Amino acid sequence: MENTKTHAVHGGTLRYLKHDSTATGTPMTLSVFTPAGEGPFPVLIWLSGLTCTEDNFTTKAGAYQAAAEHGVIIVAPDTSPRGEGVADDPAYDLGQGAGFYVDATQAPWVPHFRMETYVTEELIALIDAEFATTGVRSISGHSMGGHGALTLALNHPDLFRSVSAFAPICSPTRCAWGEKAFTAYLGDDRATWDRHDAAKRIAAGAARGVYDDILIDQGDADSFLTDQLKPELLQAAADAVGQKVTIRMQPGYDHSYFFMASFIADHIAFHVERLKV
Repeated sequence: MENTKTHAVHGGTLRYLKHDSTATGTPMTLSVFTPAGEGPFPVLIWLSGLTCTEDNFTTKAGAYQAAAEHGVIIVAPDTSPRGEGVADDPAYDLGQGAGFYVDATQAPWVPHFRMETYVTEELIALIDAEFATTGVRSISGHSMGGHGALTLALNHPDLFRSVSAFAPICSPTRCAWGEKAFTAYLGDDRATWDRHDAAKRIAAGAARGVYDDILIDQGDADSFLTDQLKPELLQAAADAVGQKVTIRMQPGYDHSYFFMASFIADHIAFHVERLKV
């Protein structure tokens, strides 16, 4: 990996990195925070939302003080492949910056938009090879990235000790963002979409016996709450199968990183408790 920038922060080191991805066939960028000391350290993977890069969480979430205190590596990859020759769309919610953490099966997206494989296979292996990790990890994310964290954890339970999310797209098969992206990336056969719908995966029992709890924070002043995020669908699915999901409705909070910065330390503590088990 090419180290493009390095910063000292809270006694640890923040690196901006770039590498050629075999999964996407493009260069991919990410940021990695490592605490002080030789390690090994557990890992928290953070997945960001629509229009974001590896930089949004890194500069706005205020996560590194808690990560330093708990001794956790935090990895924040970009949200999609990018570059010349990579398919794109003029809308903010499709194409570059909007990978939705799925492996596309439809043209023109299929050559490069393989974010599920990138995160679960290539990125994890790369981090474990390049940094002093314990080999155990958790996953979290925001909005589209919250959807990604939930579905990747539910579909790959052997890879993650725990999962949490901020304002996730809880049931993308039943909202405009998800319907648009899944039609483009996965095609018109809606049966293939269900694997990437957290509410439906929980209803199918995917979390049972794997995750003792799933922590979700949601602002009640979030402008996307009713039409796009729909946490009530996730709660209903969890209730139906007896799965514990802690959805904390936070009064007055919106969809921004000010919301995440207010509660990120709680999420890091939540994961640390399970990463040590």
